[in-house]
Amino acid sequence: MTDQPDGLFAAVDSLLAAVDDGSVLPTPEERCRLREAAGLTQAAVAQALGVRVPSIQAWEAGRAEPKGERLEAYRRLLEGLARRYPAPRGEAGSVTPVAPVAAEVTVASEVTVASEVAVTPVASVASEVAVTPVASVASEVPVAPEVAVTPVAPVAPEAPDPPASAPAEGGDDDAPRTAPEVRTAPEVRTAPEVRTAPEVRTAPEVRTAPEARRAPAPARRASAASATDPLDDRFAHGPLAVVDAADGEVTAYCVCGLVLDVPAKSLPALVEWTLSEARLGQARLHRSGKDADPLVVLTAAACERYGLPTRLSDEERLAGRIPDSHKVVRQLKKAEWQLTRRGFGPWARVYRPAQGGRRSCVQLCLPSWHALDTRYWGDAADLPPAELARVLGTYATRVLTPRGSTAVTGLELMTALHPPTRAVKDDQGQWVSAPNPGSLTEAVDCAPCEAPDGHPLLAHLPRFHQRTPDEVLREEAYDWARPMSDDECMKPYLVGIDVNMAFAAAANRTVVGLGAPVHVQGPAFDAAMPGSWLVDLTHIRLDPRLPSPFTPDGEPPEGPAWYATPTVAYAVELGFEVAPLEAYVRPEHGAYLDAWYTRLRDAYIATMGDLGVSTGMKPEEFLAAMDGHQARDPQLALVLAAIKATVKGGIGKLRERARTGWRPGERWPALERATWRPDIRAAVISKARVNMHRKMLNTARAIGQYPVAVLSDCAVYASDGPTPLDFLPYRDGKPLPGGFRIGVSPGMVKHEGTQSVLWAEGLREEHGDHLNLARYIKSGRTNAPDEGA
Repeated sequence: MTDQPDGLFAAVDSLLAAVDDGSVLPTPEERCRLREAAGLTQAAVAQALGVRVPSIQAWEAGRAEPKGERLEAYRRLLEGLARRYPAPRGEAGSVTPVAPVAAEVTVASEVTVASEVAVTPVASVASEVAVTPVASVASEVPVAPEVAVTPVAPVAPEAPDPPASAPAEGGDDDAPRTAPEVRTAPEVRTAPEVRTAPEVRTAPEVRTAPEARRAPAPARRASAASATDPLDDRFAHGPLAVVDAADGEVTAYCVCGLVLDVPAKSLPALVEWTLSEARLGQARLHRSGKDADPLVVLTAAACERYGLPTRLSDEERLAGRIPDSHKVVRQLKKAEWQLTRRGFGPWARVYRPAQGGRRSCVQLCLPSWHALDTRYWGDAADLPPAELARVLGTYATRVLTPRGSTAVTGLELMTALHPPTRAVKDDQGQWVSAPNPGSLTEAVDCAPCEAPDGHPLLAHLPRFHQRTPDEVLREEAYDWARPMSDDECMKPYLVGIDVNMAFAAAANRTVVGLGAPVHVQGPAFDAAMPGSWLVDLTHIRLDPRLPSPFTPDGEPPEGPAWYATPTVAYAVELGFEVAPLEAYVRPEHGAYLDAWYTRLRDAYIATMGDLGVSTGMKPEEFLAAMDGHQARDPQLALVLAAIKATVKGGIGKLRERARTGWRPGERWPALERATWRPDIRAAVISKARVNMHRKMLNTARAIGQYPVAVLSDCAVYASDGPTPLDFLPYRDGKPLPGGFRIGVSPGMVKHEGTQSVLWAEGLREEHGDHLNLARYIKSGRTNAPDEGA
């Protein structure tokens, strides 16, 4: 035995190495305890480790274990948390060896919720779920004293939240927000909604929370909505509530059928109640982000109850707000509440200035003031309160608590997943705000070629100047059609296929610029460098039966033009040489939209699963399941439409145009956002168009089939049969590699519609050969909206 300290330490290290080969982790219970002690959600851990939330759930339940690099990373995380949050005395910090597993387990049979919303796993959920009466739950919960809860610091337990001094991303002139000081109360947990049940109004009142009871739950499939993270007691009643007034009572309908009695007699009192008692809100999606403010949706009856008009006058509708002289606005000001510069409109934000880094803000939504655009929310505004709470609550838990239109929410989701700042310690050990790596941290001017018409960078151009392709970057979706050949006219059908979530799929793994552009003359093209390139591609000639991949109208380019990186990279992929004349490149770059894609993908797949369409289906099963899937649950169909609109709207919002009252050459408020990035929008649309062309080209090479029309993500083919399986090259049930694949996942395709060739010939005789049939393939009506877009 050695008597030297170094020898002792070496012997101990050897002993530890002998019993711990790197595959030892704490017990599943300890893993869960450590994460909860740190205030981390399963979504935050999943994002850090690059896995999906079901994997974290499986690791914490002991059903699976991480492997390889993720094992080491997860172990390091747990060891770090164990040093900060040691187990209470009397609890053993035991570890469990990793059992050999074939692969990570993805919990597909459990309740289908968005993968980044932390939920408690539910094993073997059948079509109906038993509900625990609220009365029994409330009576068994001991009344705890009120304890102020301090939000978890974004970097370390003692770190404050980053200063909330910057305007919020949801609007051009939103004001800063402050966090509510909330108090804990025994959590009233509810099971998922079931078919209509009688109200339970006899639950004993819990002193530290508003009285809760069950609403008659609308009929739905299991797992249609999920509450917010059950581990966060501050938001025990979900992200939002729909407030209604009837028979002299005011009632708040929350997610999962929970109903709260509202004692507030005025709108200022309702705001106070929401922040102090309602326990509404949503936990942050990123450790350096902000918790979502509670959303209160006021029905027309609630508007009348609190002194607001049930409908806006024509003058108020044009202004987008009620006048500041309105009595309710005066009541709010008297109670020292403030409104953003947009005033009290369909989406109103009521707040008080930050106090010690904490927000006090409530978002109000007034459907009767057309807050829910019918283009994206359908008839959601006309639903009964409980059903509207289900629709909005499902969307909020799977995507994000709405703060405006679906486009605004799509943009807000980017910021929620990649906050611009984080808390760090300076040289003196004080917590300060610093840029968050991998995020859009500040507003930057775009390149002149990326600027839309009227931008200040173009103020030197003559008025009404029409910019040419060598002056402006025009990366837009396809709108192309061609005359049908004689062989195609002999086929009986035209079949449209539509790419699921095409822009979301294009955003995945797309490297985009994070900083300002750098101008370069005569650069060598680099496919890994995001930017805009001035290139002459006129020497590239492709089959005219396919649209050109380089222009939105599908016509070959006629001279040098500006292209985003994915477009030029595709020219190189096709085997052609490119020689850029100049470029605006962004050396600071990253996959900024990956987490955004993952969140929306999981929301889409979960909602489709609730509608009876799941991943892993065979093509025939998928097409059969898609037939009438929206009619199975009209409310979830509204959620599905809103998720799709969030994708397109969020991408479009990256290049938000000026509003009324603006003059060309002047700056508009959107330009001051870090997320005003037309180059990112161009890159995503460019990649979506290139992806579409690649699949059409591979299909043509394999079976000689060419589309007759393409509109955005919809392509129309002449076919001998009425379904996509009659012309898509499936062999032994397997799709053509690199071609169109039938299925539910983003990037795969579904059946858009079928019409006869005679129908097409009739339309084109009336409107011309270049009428885009993809626009009308779904309904067959030329007066229908752009259904293929």
